[in-house]
Amino acid sequence: MPLNMTKGATEISQQVYDLHMTIFWICCVIGAVVFGIMFWSIIRHRKARGVQPAQFHESTKVEILWTAIPVVILIGMAIPATKTLIAMEDTSAADVTVLVTGSQWKWHYKYLEHDLEYFSLLATPREQIANKLAKGENYLLEVDRPLVIPTGKKVRFLMTSDDVIHSWWVPAFAIKKDANPGFINEAWTRVDEPGIYRGQCAELCGKDHGFMPVVVIAKTPEDYLAWVAQEESRIAAEKAAERELLAMNMDMAELMATGEKVYQGWCVACHQPTGGGLPGIFPALKGSQLILNDRQAHIEIIVNGKAGTAMQAFGKQLSLKELAAVITYTRNAFDNNTGDAVQAADVYAVQQGKGE
Repeated sequence: MPLNMTKGATEISQQVYDLHMTIFWICCVIGAVVFGIMFWSIIRHRKARGVQPAQFHESTKVEILWTAIPVVILIGMAIPATKTLIAMEDTSAADVTVLVTGSQWKWHYKYLEHDLEYFSLLATPREQIANKLAKGENYLLEVDRPLVIPTGKKVRFLMTSDDVIHSWWVPAFAIKKDANPGFINEAWTRVDEPGIYRGQCAELCGKDHGFMPVVVIAKTPEDYLAWVAQEESRIAAEKAAERELLAMNMDMAELMATGEKVYQGWCVACHQPTGGGLPGIFPALKGSQLILNDRQAHIEIIVNGKAGTAMQAFGKQLSLKELAAVITYTRNAFDNNTGDAVQAADVYAVQQGKGE
């Protein structure tokens, strides 16, 4: 039934579904019995038939019955519920551990057994959100880089946040765990079948709460290890390319083209497509005095963020090329037209604390 819980894709999710249905039918039986007795009593003992009400005020037998029966029912419900809850919380003997960090409005995944970490962002085109394009099949449930896990292995998730409270929710896994800043919560899953599983942030975490999906791809152990090796190679290649980039200067056309893509993916939610921001919440980039008059401060705020505000530090989230490009783009888009091209070496100098 579309209004019921899903059975999910794991043994635990099946246990949760079975527990849910058991409690549901117990409640249905209790409701039928209670309302049946109530309506039978109303009709059978109505005043029109001349029935005199029975007197059993402070009856010890009645009080024992209406106390004992609910207690027995609750114990009968608590036993399977406790077994399921204990199983859900048992994160021991995990084969893979992933640190999941929520931030407005994206997820960061770090594999503790491998030198591998990355951010996962909404991939639904903004044109669909603005109703300029037809909605896709997985509207608002698409990401640029999904979490990848192996099938048949116990995967432990460590949940935390670097700003506000988020909640990592994948219904097929029966996981909905809060990610609280300064705390670590745990959950686990074991997926038997390869496939794509989708979820969302289930905590109201700000204006773009609805744009923070979760996508998990379960691969066979062989395919998973191949994916890890491929990702580690890609990251190593990117780092090598960045080292070469420090000695090069990108032309303005390349910086602007790359910067626009980065801006659309990372900045547009707060600062808007026109660069006008949201008055009183997010500052406008168009005509910004910091952008127009203080190049060094502009680089620093992109790299290090600004404490006490929603402006995050992007120094570890974006590559040197992406940072240089988006800074250049915002310095020349929205009629800012500074004519200034920021290079990777300029960003690297700020990261190393050697800016101008």
